[in-house]
Amino acid sequence: MAVDPELADLDPFALFDAEAARIDAFLATLDDEAWRQPTRCAGWDVHDLTAHLAATEEYHHACLDDALDAFLARGVAAGATDVHSFNDLGVRERADRSGPEIAEEWRHASAQTRRRFRERADGTLTTMVGPYPVRAQAIHLASELAVHADDMGVPISGEDGPSRLAWRTRFARAQLREDKPAVGVDAVDDGTVVRVEGSSALLSDADLVDALNGRLPEDHPLDPAIRAALDSVP
Repeated sequence: MAVDPELADLDPFALFDAEAARIDAFLATLDDEAWRQPTRCAGWDVHDLTAHLAATEEYHHACLDDALDAFLARGVAAGATDVHSFNDLGVRERADRSGPEIAEEWRHASAQTRRRFRERADGTLTTMVGPYPVRAQAIHLASELAVHADDMGVPISGEDGPSRLAWRTRFARAQLREDKPAVGVDAVDDGTVVRVEGSSALLSDADLVDALNGRLPEDHPLDPAIRAALDSVP
């Protein structure tokens, strides 16, 4: 993503840091029972989702090291064939470790990732979609952390809530413009109008973010065709 005009005034590295700090503070409070609480990710508890975060850092480091081919080859050798099986592999590899141990792995690796992103702020890095601007990737990763923070129930202060939703909404529209150019996206005073093959819907900011990330409740009245068009989860 070249920097979308709607995102031009955002500091992606500050957003990335803030979402990592929010998750870090939450994980530090958990007891044994809390680690086993379910999340919005089907079949994963908080322990599993934290393992996923830690495993994902291996991908980020491979991108930064321009070693993505070797990273993918290791996953394939271990039986992974697609995004879902790569994700499951990362969780299974950490199944026998405690939640705090996995949190420490993620904390250390995430700090390295974010430091190295800042060092290369105006450059590019290797990704699954080819060379990609570091600034653009940083806001993608901030968004991913925000999604998973919500998945595991990380509390959001009343003070942070509106500004956090605002940047996530802006990012959602920018991502749709990049990934799904056939979907029309227009910001309006009370949300976002989306247009898909002659149909349209007005979504609240929260619903747009959830739709993009495949988190809309099953009973949400959004037209199924529009829901499917907005869902950007691989």
